Amino acid sequence: SATHNILVYRFVDETTGSLYQDFDDDGEAAAGKRLLHLLKMLPAENVAVVVSRWFGGIHLGPDRFKHINNAAREAFLEWKNLDDGEEKRL
Repeated sequence: SATHNILVYRFVDETTGSLYQDFDDDGEAAAGKRLLHLLKMLPAENVAVVVSRWFGGIHLGPDRFKHINNAAREAFLEWKNLDDGEEKRL
């Protein structure tokens, strides 16, 4: 299993227009907050993202956040470019 599963989501309630957003770092301090910031900047709504990270024996230090954000950004952009007829799954 993964060392960390970082979850972030942003959903708009179509009836009220309210935006619901939150994150779970799963022990990877500050990673969820950074991913939520990324989704706000894209801007991404009605989406949930989970980035899983395994510890491979090498400490990445702050670079790990760059890799986590890049994985989420690439997945989101791929999802966004799908044809409207396809089921969108990130």
